[in-house]
Amino acid sequence: MKKKIEYTDEPMNVGKIIEDFFPRPEELLGKDDTVNITLTLSQNSIDYFKALSLNYDTDYKTLIRRYLDVYVSKHLDK
Repeated sequence: MKKKIEYTDEPMNVGKIIEDFFPRPEELLGKDDTVNITLTLSQNSIDYFKALSLNYDTDYKTLIRRYLDVYVSKHLDK
């Protein structure tokens, strides 16, 4: 016969609190509200994002938009 476990109401000191690492809900949503604009960028910037887009199998314009969104969100949080 197995020994019976006796439970108590004592506080448990298990684990530690970690900083929230989940993205904000806005970052999980699908398509954002967008506005079409005309923007002139350097050829170096376009080449960089086009090369990067091949690694992530996405459009280079989407990467540019996401980079700008992250930049803005970091500055709005301050």
